[in-house]
Amino acid sequence: MKYVSRLVAIILFVLFFGFALKNDQIVTLQYFFGYQQSAPLVIMLLLFFIAGAVLGALAMVPMIYRHRRDLSRHKKTLAEIEKEREAAALASTQAPQPDSIRNT
Repeated sequence: MKYVSRLVAIILFVLFFGFALKNDQIVTLQYFFGYQQSAPLVIMLLLFFIAGAVLGALAMVPMIYRHRRDLSRHKKTLAEIEKEREAAALASTQAPQPDSIRNT
C-alpha cells in the first residue's frame, strides 16, 4: 500500500507540474477601487487554493475547541463513574458489618 500511495503521489506531482508549465500566461485580477494585480496563472491559482485551505481550517477552530471541551467533560465524568465503581467493588468484597444493638 505504501508503494501505491507513493506512485499516486508521483503521478499527481507530474500532472500538476505539467499543468503549471502549460499555464504560464500572465493574468490580471481586477479588484475593487481600481486595484489590480498581474501574475502567472499558476501562481494565482496556488494563492487562492492556499487561501481557501487556510479559511477552511480557521472555520473548523471553534468546532475543535468545542469537541475538546466536551471530551474533557466526558473524561471527568468517566473518572467519577470509575471511582464509584471501585468503591462499590471494594464494599462488596468486605464482610458485612453486624447491626448494632442498643442496651436500654
